[in-house]
Amino acid sequence: MSRTKEELQGVTSLGNQHTAYTFDYDPSLLETFINKHPGRDYFVKFNCPEFTSLCPKTGQPDYATLYISYVPDQRMVESKSLKLYLFSFRNHGDFHEDCVNIIMDDLIHAMDPKYIEVWGKFLPRGGISIDPYCNYGRAGTPWEQVAWQRLSQHDLYPETIDNR
Repeated sequence: MSRTKEELQGVTSLGNQHTAYTFDYDPSLLETFINKHPGRDYFVKFNCPEFTSLCPKTGQPDYATLYISYVPDQRMVESKSLKLYLFSFRNHGDFHEDCVNIIMDDLIHAMDPKYIEVWGKFLPRGGISIDPYCNYGRAGTPWEQVAWQRLSQHDLYPETIDNR
């Protein structure tokens, strides 16, 4: 069953042939749409291999692959708006840990998911790579326990070789 115009109300980035790229952090770029399957729990995962931000002290660029996974409730994030939102970090100066937490907080605010996690795998600078991970499970639901389990078991077996 196709989506109605009413269900797509508020989705303005997708299909727009005159996309404007914002170079400064802007959470208002996130757009959501109605989840047609709110009674079913399922994961949605975004792999974002071209995330960039700036070091808040030196202004040097930082590059990462972001993995964003969530279990929607009533609203879902539209992927082009997510791309534009992530692009808005291009001139944003923050530490890696701050970036992933800000992204998670903005997505929680935009769509109120049952569960969400954001994992940043940043390229090394100065010989060290940083891979911050954060998650959230809605309080008072089974997803709150899932969040604790996934956090406490996160990265017990890190990769030994990858493409970095």
